[in-house]
Amino acid sequence: MQERKLRHIEACLRPDSQYALQTTGLEAVPWPYRALPERDLDAIRLDTTFLGRSLRAPVLIGAMTGGAEAAGRINRHLAQAAQRLGLGMMLGSQRVMLERPEARASFLVREVAPDILLVGNLGGAQFLLGYGAEQACRAVAEVGADALAIHVNPLQEALQPGGDTRWSGLLGRLAEVVPTLPFPVLLKEVGHGLDAQTVAAAAPLGFAALDVAGAGGTSWARVEQLVHHGAVITPDLCDLGVPTAQALREARQAAPGLPLVASGGIRTGLDAARALSLGAQVLAVARPLLDPALHSAEAAEAWLRQFLHELRVALFVGGYGSAAELRRTDE
Repeated sequence: MQERKLRHIEACLRPDSQYALQTTGLEAVPWPYRALPERDLDAIRLDTTFLGRSLRAPVLIGAMTGGAEAAGRINRHLAQAAQRLGLGMMLGSQRVMLERPEARASFLVREVAPDILLVGNLGGAQFLLGYGAEQACRAVAEVGADALAIHVNPLQEALQPGGDTRWSGLLGRLAEVVPTLPFPVLLKEVGHGLDAQTVAAAAPLGFAALDVAGAGGTSWARVEQLVHHGAVITPDLCDLGVPTAQALREARQAAPGLPLVASGGIRTGLDAARALSLGAQVLAVARPLLDPALHSAEAAEAWLRQFLHELRVALFVGGYGSAAELRRTDE
């Protein structure tokens, strides 16, 4: 399992791990340009709250990896950058940590990031294979997380040799487990998008937020084929999914009032602004940070600082004084 995690990292760095047959749809979301914005750029406010925690910007470092030495280095660098900038961070799937205690160290970031909003992560399919409240609580407690994301990834699993493909009854199982957990729980896709039917079915189960993780960025179906075949052999299947912009719109309609995380192909500050304008409370970025995080915390921080600058500029020229003001205009 640890070797597989390393191969995932290598595959994610390849250009062909990214969607080729569709985009996020964010590029088509109109954005205003005000020649007289009546704002000061350095006064634009990005601060927000999410899951009861204050963030200096509506940004989470998205779930990426864990379970190997290189993954541990990546996580520590990302956590250090999040600590310095006042952002949140989502961990990669912790199944490897629960089943192989020697992998736990790669997820331990509290020593370098004592104050960040930290979100743990387990696969939804595991809750049909013996996982329950005990494993969920362990995943959170053993890394000092504040919340837990339960990820759903049927396409990735279906295209992974030996993947978990028995999903019948998962909604009922989550309805049993989620309300019993003593911390916020998010439902998240891994990059193929949450559709309206899924959102409507999940909304009553007690989730604190939904991460739509739409199509258009990294395709984890492509990643699996790169890992196991060295090439993408079924690009039409691998590029299935709900584009990020569409997923946000559908989620808002299907579950009004439920906080949304926008992720999936968000690469620029303008992407972020457009995602917020579609109703996201925060956004998550993963793939663009992978290469910087392999090198240093400083490199990851530099990328994030540029990203936040772009977001602030987008708000400035759009005539918005804050990220919160942008969200209010979309209510």
